[in-house]
Amino acid sequence: MAGIVVVFDFDKTIIECDSDNWVVDELGATDLFNELLPTMPWNSLMDRMMKELHSQGKTIEDIMEVLKRTPIHPRVVPAIKAAHALGCDLRILSDANLFFIETILKHLGLEEYFSEINTNPSYVDEEGRLRISPYCDFTQSPHGCSRCPPNMCKSVIIERIQASVSTDGKKRLIYLGDGSGDYCPSLKLKEGDFVMPRKNFPLYDLICKNPLLIKAEIHEWTDGEELEQILLNLINSISIDEHAQFLSADCKLQTISVEALPQALPVQQ
Repeated sequence: MAGIVVVFDFDKTIIECDSDNWVVDELGATDLFNELLPTMPWNSLMDRMMKELHSQGKTIEDIMEVLKRTPIHPRVVPAIKAAHALGCDLRILSDANLFFIETILKHLGLEEYFSEINTNPSYVDEEGRLRISPYCDFTQSPHGCSRCPPNMCKSVIIERIQASVSTDGKKRLIYLGDGSGDYCPSLKLKEGDFVMPRKNFPLYDLICKNPLLIKAEIHEWTDGEELEQILLNLINSISIDEHAQFLSADCKLQTISVEALPQALPVQQ
């Protein structure tokens, strides 16, 4: 199963909500967030909100406690563990931030199951305030994609993953997501890959407008139970397919012409 790379979005895919909104709402800063939202990019706004919360006396520990209460479907954790146990290379590609994601994964006991987390950088500064930076410095080197927010184009990251896994001999990608930001990387998937959009969410709606633009097989899901069922079924079907191809190639290598075999000598009576 070493040939399968599973790439998960995080918000509303692994967890049931948007982690940014969850923290802002739970710490009572929704009104200020909504007031500032029209004035700056989302990623920059979240950094500003962390400053505001810090000035109100909210600590990193307060943020961590909120993150530990993040809702998640009960079948998602078993699905991730099962995919990992089957030998898949699991990665995260998210427009959240590293502190939120790592805190939640650690709380769920999942931090060791992912080989890579691609998201907006974050760190706690010397004053104890959480700082959030854009993945892409759009003021100095914009990614140039009109589909995506200025701080991150996920297709750039998917193309890097595709290049790295092809050199490792890995063949198939399974991409799970829900948002409009997951559409651009879905367009980069190839034949033989799979995309799993969450049904009735923006990614699913965008794909449905013109599914022929997507080269990968499309398998929609609605909740964590379907995520688990469909993901593990895909992994198993890929495994069966690859095993059959291996056996077919192996049989061809071992086929020897009957005519080339030495003829039996007659037994002397």
